[in-house]
Amino acid sequence: MTIKDSFNLAYRTVRSNRLRTGITVAIIAFGIMALIGIITAIQAMNEGLRNSFSTMGANGFTISYKERFRFNDDNDNGDADKTKRAKKSNLDKPIQLNEAETFKEKFHYPAVVSISLGGYSNYEIHYEDKKTNPNVRMNGGDENYLAVNGFTIEAGRNLTPADVHSGRNVCLLGSDVATKLFGQFKDKAVDKFINVGGKPYRVIGVLKSKGSSALLRADNVIITSYNNVRATGYGASSFLIGVLADDISLVDGAVNEATAVFRSVRKLLPTDTDNFVIEKSDKLAATFISLLGSIQAAAAAIGLITLIGAAIGLMNIMLVSVNERTREVGLIKALGGKRSNIRQQFLFESVIISLLGALFGIVLGVIIGNIFAMLLKAGFAIPWAWVIAGIIICSGVGLLAGIWPAVKASRLNPITALRYE
Repeated sequence: MTIKDSFNLAYRTVRSNRLRTGITVAIIAFGIMALIGIITAIQAMNEGLRNSFSTMGANGFTISYKERFRFNDDNDNGDADKTKRAKKSNLDKPIQLNEAETFKEKFHYPAVVSISLGGYSNYEIHYEDKKTNPNVRMNGGDENYLAVNGFTIEAGRNLTPADVHSGRNVCLLGSDVATKLFGQFKDKAVDKFINVGGKPYRVIGVLKSKGSSALLRADNVIITSYNNVRATGYGASSFLIGVLADDISLVDGAVNEATAVFRSVRKLLPTDTDNFVIEKSDKLAATFISLLGSIQAAAAAIGLITLIGAAIGLMNIMLVSVNERTREVGLIKALGGKRSNIRQQFLFESVIISLLGALFGIVLGVIIGNIFAMLLKAGFAIPWAWVIAGIIICSGVGLLAGIWPAVKASRLNPITALRYE
């Protein structure tokens, strides 16, 4: 009996036991589907995040407010308490407008500085009989906001210092908002009046698409001046300062200069710790991607645990198959079949079932993963490395699950096997 004969016989046996094969394939497919599906969605989200953050550039960073908590253990002495009291005046201070404006004035470095203020994030925008979903975010910025945050104007103009100073109701529309209200003729939005929170805003510009993800929604925004956001009453408690160095080689120097200038603005003593946070754009992206990496590791663990369970189930089914086909094994051996032929047949059966599970699991995983990625506004992705790994893992599962049943079948005594009922 050749290897080809063993394979053909194994394939016919798999086809003849469809219910048992189907259940085992489904178990294996579920494990691979969970693994590939989650990793596909995460890979698509990774690409979306990288693209979104890359528009700001690796030469950008932000200065933001972040509360600092100091925890003292029982071994802290009175000096620690004094230090804590001395620094208390520097804590709990969101970045105020005058601080941001003073920084912008004093920061002399080859870089562009922008001041911004986050606004309400669930606006429903109206234009005539059309409206958006109630999830449009308003951001307030200045004349440098678009450049620092990687936006490009498709039609119309940018905010001017006069717009910022007056806080008048003018805005630029993100690509998704403009498409929702004006369809494919987005340039027609310029100089039209839209309704935002019950107030009329004149559209002065439309932005090109940056590409959105569910986490960032970069195109689902309207941008006005930070003074206008303040006037709405829904502005954030702290301003945000964005800095874009002229070249990536200048970033470290810009960060050091920004730290020194803002410490001066906040009148911090040399012994005081910073009560603000400077984050590079690539660090923020790395934080998001690290979080997704943790989710991916958890998904891999879930998938592997499922596959271990599937391997145990497959081995049990193969052992049952050995018992059911004892007479068949005895007949093959009586006709001259060798132990190696019997082992090959059962191993082929086990591997075929595992690979069928891998095939269905990979296809379903890629489809489901990309459906989720599409819902999260991420791009299409196929994790080829994990697809290949899934095939290899399933082949290994099939071999491991089939070894003991194959050995057991090959050791059957042909005389005893032929008399088995």
